[in-house]
Amino acid sequence: MAYRFIFFDTETTGTYADRDRIVEIAAYDPLRDKTFEELIHPGMPIPKEVIAIHKITDEMVQNAHNFAVVGQKFIDFCDDEVILIAHNNDSFDLPFLRAEMKRSNLNMPTHWLFLDSLKWARRYRKDLPRHSLQYLRQFFGIQENQAHRALNDVKVLHEVFLAMIDDLSPEVVYQLLTKNSVEQKSEVPAPLQQMPEQHAPLVLFS
Repeated sequence: MAYRFIFFDTETTGTYADRDRIVEIAAYDPLRDKTFEELIHPGMPIPKEVIAIHKITDEMVQNAHNFAVVGQKFIDFCDDEVILIAHNNDSFDLPFLRAEMKRSNLNMPTHWLFLDSLKWARRYRKDLPRHSLQYLRQFFGIQENQAHRALNDVKVLHEVFLAMIDDLSPEVVYQLLTKNSVEQKSEVPAPLQQMPEQHAPLVLFS
């Protein structure tokens, strides 16, 4: 069964998933060449210091849908077998996504797999002194964008990640990032667990 990448990013009211909220979510499906971008009413004021970073104001979200509506749209966008990729996914985007899904009584699709591009960069590009998305953008010579708006960051992440993985398939990329974790390996679907080990030498970045 073939998987496809979907790159995504969230903008929030702060850094704590248990008490802050998502104010924007965006995604890019390169295989289908489709984008997803929605502002979200967080049900709380957006702190001024956070507005200074992502430029999303209370006025911009006042007529936006809440996460229950946007979250369902996002679920519909990420149909079939997908690997969702975000930069710092494991520590930021995924916890926020899970928290919002729970608060909105939405079920996280069981077919979704997740991959943290920051962890990939740290593991397979140890030659680089930093691994922030903007540093990687500069390193790979990717055009500057409007940083910290979700869709802009997603488009940059797509280009950066493809530069880091060369021509590796989604299945191989997922296996390579999870193979050293017993806990994560137990979550790998059977088709991925049965992949031949001959793919491992394709990693050229260590």
